[in-house]
Amino acid sequence: MTGSCAHAPQLIIWDCDGVLIDSENIAASVHARLLNRIGLRITEDVILQRFAGATDSDLYAAFERELGAPLPIDYHSTVQDRIAQLYQSALRATSGIHDVLGMAGSRSKMCVASNSSPEKLRLGLAVTGLDRWFLPHVFSAAQVTRGKPAPDLFVFAAERMGSSSSDCLVVEDSINGVKAAVTAGMTVIGFSFHSSSREEHARQLLAAGAIAAAHDCTELLALIGGIGKRSLGEHP
Repeated sequence: MTGSCAHAPQLIIWDCDGVLIDSENIAASVHARLLNRIGLRITEDVILQRFAGATDSDLYAAFERELGAPLPIDYHSTVQDRIAQLYQSALRATSGIHDVLGMAGSRSKMCVASNSSPEKLRLGLAVTGLDRWFLPHVFSAAQVTRGKPAPDLFVFAAERMGSSSSDCLVVEDSINGVKAAVTAGMTVIGFSFHSSSREEHARQLLAAGAIAAAHDCTELLALIGGIGKRSLGEHP
């Protein structure tokens, strides 16, 4: 994307799971345990590799295809209950993210746009104390027709925040999220900190259209801090 803004982004849109909070392993472990109990042999690692960044509806549809049968009627509620329990005891904010948000929030408006359900999203932010940086500007795929990789959620978030796509910077850890941001006409930085293979994951995010990829919050801080020194959309 070629941008014309030579200043700090007007709006920074943050993905939540895998960027702000270390939550994806928790959710994947819950799904893996429940799916194995009902006959679908799948591991936590496979869920992370294949379905990172998917909406609940897309995730459940994929599980049902592989299972060859509908999921139990109480599957979603059971998953949400168990994730909520683990969030209270085990969820942590990404190491160093408060420093990044402090710097970013001093220069730009910020919001969250995630494929997660509104309840799970708000709980994760509250438990980790990150909600203070964003409320009430927290947007879920449940508010739009199509979640990522469609651009709908990012476009919706920008509109609600009064910003144009060309003035938005997105921070994403999923390929679906990067594709959504690029299609929305936004600049996107990839974040691979929570991946088991950071270098490979970073390469995948760059291939999907990220202008740069950060392996940790130190790199992320430097990348966001440098955006105002060049036009949005220019590669460093």
